[in-house]
Amino acid sequence: MRKTICIANQKGGVGKTTTAINLAATLAAAEKKTLLIDCDSQGNASSGMGIEQETIREKNLYHSLSGRVPLREVIVGTQIPHLDIVPANQDLIGVEIEFVNLEDREKKLRNLLKNLDAAYDFIIIDCPPSLGFLTLNALVASDYLIIPLQCEYFAMEGLGYLLNTVRLVKSRLNPSLTLGGILLTMFDTRNLLSHRVSEDVKKHFGKNVFNTIIPRNVRLSESPSHGLPIIMYDIRSRGAIAYMELSREILANGRI
Repeated sequence: MRKTICIANQKGGVGKTTTAINLAATLAAAEKKTLLIDCDSQGNASSGMGIEQETIREKNLYHSLSGRVPLREVIVGTQIPHLDIVPANQDLIGVEIEFVNLEDREKKLRNLLKNLDAAYDFIIIDCPPSLGFLTLNALVASDYLIIPLQCEYFAMEGLGYLLNTVRLVKSRLNPSLTLGGILLTMFDTRNLLSHRVSEDVKKHFGKNVFNTIIPRNVRLSESPSHGLPIIMYDIRSRGAIAYMELSREILANGRI
């Protein structure tokens, strides 16, 4: 049964795109047919997977959301077997204004995904750093939500707004939406603050926090500039090991 996972947090710089790219890549490496959807007008997931700008300009998520091109025609293969991507770019910027008067506009992405049938085991959606139209569409289209949360000061600032939005989406638009887990990111073992934030989050959210913690890792930060997920850039790095552990936790423990 296909599982659709939304990676969201309205705060920027918490590791959403890094998590989307590398979770999708490690699931694919486990031979799970996976589709990564770039739902952010910045297009970082697309560039981070090495998709050429010319390819993105020709057909991207905007063209499918606006009804110009079927979603299947927008899907692009990647360097990793079992992993495809729906790319995006700045075309998505105007989508909220264009769709303002459309009926059921928050269900546009969900309706597109219905047409994929059972082509994929997992669909991973990378969201923009906001709770706007695109993130709402992703939440409505998803079965599970993963929230990356950086191990830094103000880590939980705004988390209440996101969880409240999730409750509203669940009650009004998508009853099947489930919190898959909170993922601690940018953990620095040398920093006492990282340990305190980790302890506070686990104390507050308990079993909703993944056991896997993503470390602050230079190789993990470098890999997008090479258009590669971390398992292709440096599989021995701490970042690669952490994301492989995350995918194993998701697959083995039945959390998602």
